[in-house]
Order: sequence, then structure tokens, then C-alpha cells
Amino acid sequence: MADGASSSGGARDGGETVVIDYGRRRTTCGYCRSSGPTSISHGMWANSLKADDYQALLDRGWRRSGCFLYKPEMERTCCPSYTIRLKANDFICSKEHGRVLKKMQRFLDGELDPQVGSPQCKASPTKRSLSEPLNSPISKVSKVSANEFQAATCPNFLKEDEFISCLSSKINEAIDTYFQGVVLGSTVQLPKAVVKTVKPQVKKKVGEAMQENKAGVQDLVYTCNISFQIVAAVRRALPKEKSANQTEVLADLSPNSVAEKLVTTMGHLGELAGFEVKACNGHLNFYSSANSAMQNYTGDAVPAQASDKASRSKQGSVNKISAKHPQKRKSLEIRMSTSHFDPEEFALYRKYQTKVHKENTVTESSYRRFLVDTPIVFVPPKSGDNTVPPCGFGSFHQQYRIDGKLVAVGVVDILPKCLSSKYLFWDPDLAFLSLGKYTALKEIDWVKTAQEHCPSLQYYYLGYYIHSCNKMRYKAAYRPSELLCPVRYEWIHYDLAKPLLDRSQYSILSDYATMQDETPQLQICGPSDDSSAKVDHHESPSDEDDEDVNDYESEMMIDEELVDSEKADTTECGSSIKDIENITLDLNGSKVKYKDLQQVFGAIERRHLNALEGQLSRYAKVVGKELSDRMVYCLS
Repeated sequence: MADGASSSGGARDGGETVVIDYGRRRTTCGYCRSSGPTSISHGMWANSLKADDYQALLDRGWRRSGCFLYKPEMERTCCPSYTIRLKANDFICSKEHGRVLKKMQRFLDGELDPQVGSPQCKASPTKRSLSEPLNSPISKVSKVSANEFQAATCPNFLKEDEFISCLSSKINEAIDTYFQGVVLGSTVQLPKAVVKTVKPQVKKKVGEAMQENKAGVQDLVYTCNISFQIVAAVRRALPKEKSANQTEVLADLSPNSVAEKLVTTMGHLGELAGFEVKACNGHLNFYSSANSAMQNYTGDAVPAQASDKASRSKQGSVNKISAKHPQKRKSLEIRMSTSHFDPEEFALYRKYQTKVHKENTVTESSYRRFLVDTPIVFVPPKSGDNTVPPCGFGSFHQQYRIDGKLVAVGVVDILPKCLSSKYLFWDPDLAFLSLGKYTALKEIDWVKTAQEHCPSLQYYYLGYYIHSCNKMRYKAAYRPSELLCPVRYEWIHYDLAKPLLDRSQYSILSDYATMQDETPQLQICGPSDDSSAKVDHHESPSDEDDEDVNDYESEMMIDEELVDSEKADTTECGSSIKDIENITLDLNGSKVKYKDLQQVFGAIERRHLNALEGQLSRYAKVVGKELSDRMVYCLS
């Protein structure tokens, strides 16, 4: 008897990879809603699967649904699906992702009332009914009441954008005033100021520096780097041969000097109550010794006495509402456990499937097959071993609990190179929190943390990217992402692959270099806020267009009895016998390499060998020779 297939990975490998019968599957597509079985994929069942081997399969375009492994047949399927990943340490958080994180933080801090955005309030009294006239006084009162309620529960959030806009306008006014007296020429177009909120960690450093210098501690709230942009714009725009006045201007043109002059000019134009503007290393910093400026702000300069009176009036209203609705800090806990059946998780899954995906019946058996069963062999962590993360390798359920209540579950696979996100289900009552996007960001953070213990674990796999399905393009918003070429299995930057996919929904992505048009420049300095990326993480094909629904990718929820198997003719494959001679076969518990098959079992009829060779050749072609040589192929 020949030895079983061996695998790389050393001591961390547990058991062996055993797969059953390769074949083709035809199903009805959930993305294009085709009327017939137009979704075509390669498929096979796995009895057991090493973490290293499943990682290798992922990097050849495979995915799993429970114990079923599948790979779209890209040339023939209706909606070609490309494996997409990103390197966690290179991830760029977009504005939309930042808003999701802030929204969750406000909810946990008690500043965001769930009733304002929950699905139960879709038909809220702020919306006019069909029978209600346009000038109805009831409609006006309802709208005012809703606005007052939102302003009272979250005053800072509603005012901050308006206040930042005011600060930006003040800076732009100072720029226009100062540069009116400076001869720059008509070709210079000065940029507009953008004021940003200072991150907590930066505030902490500034406060420590002030304490070391024994200076009065002030709260750094906002900052602006317009001085650097002005200097760059002026230097680019002025001609090489400059006039005497322009030479004099450039001699004194530096971010520090521009920032100082803008601060002086803003002082002449009038100060903002509660704020002090300072120039610091070329930045314009806005300090507040007390966080009262936002409450005092009314949009225009007002006498301090009137401002204080208005502030006391507003604060009194907020205090009254706070007394009726005290804000309570909520706790968020994230737990990770190996894949197993949990009745509480199943109850949440059933609620999610019926309310979000409109399923009439959700059975425990289908849930187990899809999200609990896994062929991946668990590899426990070892003390002092930096090749395995603290949780080990395998399939896991990541629970998200708010004040102890289960609100979301992420089903993930932890592998030697990545966290592979498989599925997410969440509480539909908390749809306003965009839990799909939030959990995706948390999974990216998890990879960054795990990399400290397991350096090889660097990537976040988001499943499949389907360019031909508008609602699946949201995954490209997690930047900078890469797509897997379906032929050469090379990772291609999304910005290079997109022009090819715009031309044809199936493309050999590694052919981007042969495009006749000019190769696009990579733009990875900033995130994409494309409208097609507004649907939530882990989205499933759905007829629902409301982005608050945040559906999740179905990942081919396949039941064995619903799958049609299509065995191809042996003439389809042109592989040689060398490609399959080292495949290890499991025949009723006996393991033998194909090249030794007749030595062990005696002569076999040619027609049976031809059929087996055709089947193994197709299997080796889609799995890869290296993997097919080290996995065990079980003949049913």
C-alpha cells in the first residue's frame, strides 16, 4: 500500500486532507436572478481539510459552504466571481467606514437612540401619509418635533459639521485677505481649507507636551494643514523665471510662515468665542480650554452675554431630557469560539433570515450544514510557537454582544495567511448600526493584532467579488484590494483589473499589462466612496435596494439533494498521465497512489481506467498538481 499524501506545514498540521468525488455543479444564480441553472462551478466534498491546504485552495479560487468546496467555472458561469483580499496593515479607512465606527461609538456612549434609525420607525410620524395634505399643520409639527428630539439627544453630532464648515470659511477668508496684498500672478489658484477633528491619541500627546513645558493645558479640538497645500500650489504655479516681487515672496514662503500669518490675519478678522488659534509646525490648531465652543456656536459672531444666555437655555433643555432619558454607557464584547452549534446563535440566524432575506422556513439542519459543519482540522495554539495565532487555526464563530445580548455572529476561517470571512448574520433591529461594515472593520483589526503573534497571518479575504453585479461591488471599497487572476493565479491590484472587467465580465486579469490603452496609475492614497460601495459587508443577492438593509453574501448555500452533478467527457481534458500518477486514492480505507493502482489491485479494464483518468485529470487541473499530489482523493 502506498503512503498517504503528505502536506507542508510540519507540526501544526493535524490529520490529513481527504476530498470526495470531483464534479461540476449547476445551480440557479442568486446574483443575476437567472431563470435556469446558469451558475456553473466545480465542486467536491471534503471529509477533512488541513488549514494549509484550504489556504492553498483559496489561492486557486475555491471557497467552502459547510463541507462542500466549490469554485466558479469562470469561462462558463453567468456571474464570474473573483477571489478578493486585502493586506490588513495597508488598509485605508474610508469616510464611510469612519462614520460607521463613530456611529457605533455614539450608540455605546448612549448618545444615539436606537429608535431614531431602527427599522420599526421606517413608517415614522415624520413622514406624510398619502391622505394627508401637503400643508397639513400636523405634518409640520411632527417634523419639528423629530428635529428637536434629534438635536436634544445628540446636539454635538448635529452641530459639528456646521461648526467645522464655519472654521474652514474663516480660514479661507483669512487666505483671501492676506494674499490680496501679495503678488502671485493669475496662474496661482489657492486651495480651500479643510478643517479636521483631532484624534484622541494626538490630543494625548499634545497634552503631555504642554505638561512637560509647564504650559496651561488646553484641549486641541481641530486642526488644518492648509499652509502646506498653499506652499505647494504656489511653487508649482509660479514660472521658472520669476519677477522680483515673486522671488521675494518665495524667499519667505514656508508652511510655518504662512500658518503664522494666517493666524495673525484671523485675529484681525475677529475671534471665535471659546477658541484660540495657534500656528504649530505649519498647522493651524484650534484649542479650547473648555469644551463649550460647540454649545455657544450659533453660526455668526454674537455678544458673549447673549451667547452664554443661549447656551444656558440649550443646556437646560438637554438636562431636562437627560433627566427623563438618562444616557447609559453600553459595553461591547467580542468573543471567538470554535465552530459549534449554539441555540442562541441559531435563534438570531433564523430572525435574520426571515426578516432580511424573507425566508419562510429556516431549519436547524440547513443551518448546521451551512455554518456549523466544517472540514477544516482544528490546530490548537502552542506556547512559544509564532506560527499559530493564540486562537489556533480552524473555523470559528465570532460573537458580538452588547450588554450581554447577542447582536451579530461572524463565521470565519483562520488560516496560515489570512482570516477568511465566510458569513455574517445580525439582529435586524440594529440595522441602523451597519453591523456588516462594522464587523468587517473589526475583522481587519483582528488580523493586524494576530499578526503580532503569527507573522504569516497578514491578509483579510472577503470572499468573491462580482463585477457584473452592482450590489457586490461594495467589496472594492475595502482598499487597497487585490483580485485573483482565474488563469495564472496571480494577485492583481483592483485598480489595474477594473478596466479589464469594465470591458468583459470574465477577464484574465494578469493580461492587464498587454492592454493597448495606457495602463492606469495606482491610486491607493485615498479610499473610494463610490456609490456602488454603499451596500454593506457580507451582502447577499437581494431585491432590496435600501442600503440600511445591509444584506449578506449567500456564498452558495448548497444542500446536497439540490445539486445537479455534471460529469464531463474524458475528451475535455488534455492532461498527461504524469499529472495524476502521484494522486493518492482512498479505496474502502486502502490508500494507494494511482500509478501503483494495478500493482495493488491487479489488472483493471481499460474503459474503467479511462473514466478514472479523465475524472482525476479534471480534478488535478482545477486543484493544481501540487495540491492534488498531497491530498487524498476518496472514490465514493
